[in-house]
Amino acid sequence: MFVLELTYTAPVERVDELLDAHVAWLDEQYAAGVFIASGRKNPRDGGVILAAGDDRARIEEIAAADPFTLGGVCAYRITEFIATKTAPELAPYRQQLPS
Repeated sequence: MFVLELTYTAPVERVDELLDAHVAWLDEQYAAGVFIASGRKNPRDGGVILAAGDDRARIEEIAAADPFTLGGVCAYRITEFIATKTAPELAPYRQQLPS
């Protein structure tokens, strides 16, 4: 499991110019089963995405394809964690600690 934290590196007006393309990219990742939650930070200086997966290189590739990244308006911080406990609705995403 991964937490992708976006921090805007450009004025929000430039971010907004790429917002429709970013949302379409998010929709693709939801349809592929990679993203399970996302949203803006408050205050609005970036966003957070929760992604399912166990291949960090693949998650980094996905983040690199974000129109926000391609447009140079954000930087990503990617944190991997092992989701050993979840809400019942997220049970399919629970993971076991490595032996």
